[in-house]
Formats: sequence, C-alpha cells, structure tokens
Amino acid sequence: MGNDAAAFDYEAARAEFKLDIPDDFNFAFDVLAKQAAEADKTALIAVATDGASAIEHSYGDLERASNQFAHVLNDLGAAKGDFAFVMITRIPAFYHVLFGCMKTGVVAMPGTNLLTAHDIEYRVNRSGAKIVIVTAEHAEKVEAVRDKCPTLEHLIIIGAERDGWTCKESASAAAPDTFSRSLAPPTSRDDLMLIYFTSGTTSMPKMVARDHSYGLAHTITCNYWQGLRRDDIHWTLTDTGWAKAAWGIIFPPIIAGAAIMLYDAAGFDADMHLKLIEKYKVTTFCAPPTVYRLFAQMDVSGHDLSSIRHCIGAGEPLNPEAMRSWKAATGCDIHDGYGQTETVNIVANYPGMEIRPGSMGKPVPGIDIGIIDDDGNIVAEDTVGHIAVKITDPYPPGLFHGYFRDEAATAKSFRHGWYYTGDTATRDADGYIWFVGRSDDIISSSGYRISPFEVESALVEHPAVIESAVVGKPDALRGEIVKAYVILAAGYEGSDELTVEIQDFVKNLTAPYKYPREIEYREALPKTISGKIRRVELRAEA
Repeated sequence: MGNDAAAFDYEAARAEFKLDIPDDFNFAFDVLAKQAAEADKTALIAVATDGASAIEHSYGDLERASNQFAHVLNDLGAAKGDFAFVMITRIPAFYHVLFGCMKTGVVAMPGTNLLTAHDIEYRVNRSGAKIVIVTAEHAEKVEAVRDKCPTLEHLIIIGAERDGWTCKESASAAAPDTFSRSLAPPTSRDDLMLIYFTSGTTSMPKMVARDHSYGLAHTITCNYWQGLRRDDIHWTLTDTGWAKAAWGIIFPPIIAGAAIMLYDAAGFDADMHLKLIEKYKVTTFCAPPTVYRLFAQMDVSGHDLSSIRHCIGAGEPLNPEAMRSWKAATGCDIHDGYGQTETVNIVANYPGMEIRPGSMGKPVPGIDIGIIDDDGNIVAEDTVGHIAVKITDPYPPGLFHGYFRDEAATAKSFRHGWYYTGDTATRDADGYIWFVGRSDDIISSSGYRISPFEVESALVEHPAVIESAVVGKPDALRGEIVKAYVILAAGYEGSDELTVEIQDFVKNLTAPYKYPREIEYREALPKTISGKIRRVELRAEA
C-alpha cells in the first residue's frame, strides 16, 4: 500500500475488500511453504544477545526445519487435535515448533516466558495438554508440576539433552526435511490451530481458540496497519507467548514475505534497541507506547534511524506527546492500531491516512465496528460506548467464535448481534475512534494486560494477607501500575519490609510482571451490599 496519502481511498478500500480462505486452508502449507518455494529469501534475522552479530534464516530454512519437527511429533504419536503447551523464547526454534504443529494438526498453546510453574500447571490442566515444548531454562518448572498434570504424555526440550525428555535438535536432525500433506490428517480452515490464554477480571485466564483461517485473516493487519512489503525488515517488540506475536512476528510478515527481526535478550535496553535498528536497517517498527515514551526521554540524535519508513504502536493508548517526540527524531508518524487476542487488527491508522494524534484510527476493511450501548444500539457521535464487532455474513475475518469451554464468558461477550470487546471509546463525525478505557477492571501496564483477580489470588496465598483488592493506578511511563489494597491477618503489621516480602512472593508465584508495585494496608475495603469489592472506588482513590 505504501505511505502515499493521495493514493489511498479509505471508502474504496472498504467497498472493494474481499478475503477468500479455502476450506482446507493451512498456513504452514499454503503460505510458509509457498514463500519458501517462490523465493528463498531471508525470513529471520536472529540477533545475538549482545547485539554484535546475527544469523539469517531463509524461508526455506523455516520450511525444512518445521517439516523435521512435524516428523518428530508424528513419531511420538501426537495426533490432530492434541494440545501442546509451548514456552519458547525469541529464537528460530519457536517457528519450527509452531509450523510443525500446524502441519500435523497439533494445537499449539504459546505461553509467555515469564510464566511460573503454577501458571504452567493451570494451562496444562485447563486444556488437557498431552505435550509440553519448552526451552531448557523452563524444564525445571515443568518437572516441578508434572505429577499434578495427569494428561501430559510427552516432554520436548529445546537447547539441551535431559533425562525423560525428547531433545528437539537431535530428534529433528534424524528426521526428513520434507513433509507432505498426506502424512497428517487434513485440516480445515475451521479446525483449531492455536489457543491463547487471556486475562479475565473475575476468573483465571480464559482460552481463546484460533482456527486455521485466523492466520490468513491477518492479511488485514498486514495491509491496513503495518503496510508491510516483501523487502521490509520488520521488528515487533513482543514476547512469543502473547497474541501480539501472532500479529507482529508470525502471520503478517510471513504473508508479506518480509524479514523478521528476533532479539532474544532479557530485559529492555532502550539504547541497544536503537543501535540494532540502525545496525540492521529496520524498515518497519512496532512497539508499545511504553517504549516510545522511553525513547522520548532520551537523546536519540546519535543514532541513524533513517532506515525506518513506517512505525506502529499497540497494546495501550498512544499519547500524542510520544508521537510528536518520535516524529521529531525520526520523521515517522506512529500509526496506532487496535485489536485483541480475540481478533485481528480491527481499527487502524492506515498507511497513507491522516493521523489524528490520540485516535486509534478507523475500522479496517472487512470488519464493521460499532460504538454501542448495552442493548446493541449505536450511540451518538462523541458519546462513550462499547467497542463492538458486528456479527456479519460472511463472518468477520479473524474474529474468534467464543471462549473455549466457557459458555458463560462467551455469552457475556456475544450479545445483540455484536461481539463486545470489553473496551469503550467514542467516534467522531469523521469516523475516527478514540479509546476511553476498559469497561471492566483489566489493568494495562507497559502493554501487559493484567487481571486483578489473578493478582488478588496470588496475594491471599501469603500468610500475612487475609483480603486484598487490586486496581490499576495511572502512571506516566507504564500507562498503569498494579496497586494492591491489603487487609493483614492478625499478628502482622504493615511495613516496608513486609511490602517487599509480599511483592517477592507474588513475583515467585505468578508471572513477575503482575506483582503490585504499590501496596497500601487497610483496615477494611469498600464493598457493595452484596459483598463485592468496589474497585471503582479504589480506582478513583488511586
């Protein structure tokens, strides 16, 4: 599409949009293999942790390695429809595993690399997973809970040999590097391909089922937000366990045939990221607003960022100040976009479209977005309402069909002919959508979506905590931070030492990004007459 505003007609793009997905569509066979066959160009640029060097992997390399892993799964007796918990860092093996699973019909369930043993146990047992596939540093977490996971049959480790585990590297090396469709049961576009776990406000993470058509539906994300081209070097900052990885480092760039940057370093070094953009001549860049805000506080003039032609932001609302600072430094606007684990990109500032700083943009082609009330009625312009996807025929591309094995959550989200996203916004007279906030209690911190319920559940495991309530507190850098209000058990008194102890306890029990950065000790919590905590009151205080 390019960035030529004069060449872009929004209404024409919506009117002319069409996406045909074959009945037997399988992304690994129909897109990855095709890219490898047509032009065996660079698919991955895997940068060393110190940033000093990189190894390039072609589309052919990915195709052959995923074929070998498909054979590994077949040889283990894995069957179409089996669930595999996947926890792999930003390394090429992530792609070998994901596409090998797709080819065999095994349903991969990516998890962030911050998950604890407790989190793994929940995901394996909630899904009934038969297979675990993890990098070596996570093997002990799996072994710590294996006895509590009765459905587990196969453990596959990456980057090491370990007793009781199948080594991915040695098993793949012994396997053929071709794999035909006839070697596995056929998949249809409606068959399960992936499951992501997403946070809910009043429950443990829900399972979002993604079918094979989902991969190709990201054509919308690719064309109408990322604007990717075949000669691009694309870098999305994401953990492999988030649906953001599907958006940024899996489906759209492979649809475009672009090269994908992979940088597998622990933590975030802003200056190193700027150096890598310069060194590897990144052309399209996606980061959460937290990162752009960090860059805005730095002097970036010492870096040559001229290779960047298109920038995008997602994960939380993008503030105009960060956009202005980044454009002054690079000449690039940041194209905000919106969607969820449950969707593809559904609202975007298109390449070539006028950007109104602070707005998420306009609905993408193929998807009807309404700002509606509780009864499914469109609200007036500049009036706050729910962001919702209209259920149309044909079905909206990339929209999930409901939470897996959770009829109650599905019924809550699908009402009056709409899918309610759980977010609120306004729409102006020109059709631009402006994010307002969550319509529930989800906390958005540095691009992470955090369930208060999960944090509260972890807090009350500590012997000092008898009750807790968790809310998001506004924060200039992170958007929000997790703040906990805690009632202590008899015999405990609030102190800085106890605060640190409780924080460390939560970090060790669940993914560390969820820990409360602030803890306030209370004698009582505000509640409704039915006994529910009034988080709205606590949010107002925070």
